Amino acid sequence: MMLGRLGWQELVIVLVIVLIIFGPGKLPGIGKSLGKAIREFRKASQGREESEEEPPADPPAGS
Repeated sequence: MMLGRLGWQELVIVLVIVLIIFGPGKLPGIGKSLGKAIREFRKASQGREESEEEPPADPPAGS
């Protein structure tokens, strides 16, 4: 089973397991934490790509 190819049946099973483990009261907090982590990851990965670009090389001085 590939991660990107989850059907509705697999999603329902995952949701039921999460409900059993964490309970319905903690789901909003877990969702909020997960969303924050994803946003931070995207922000960090975008910043990393920008910082990896090398600035243009200066022409040698003394010519």
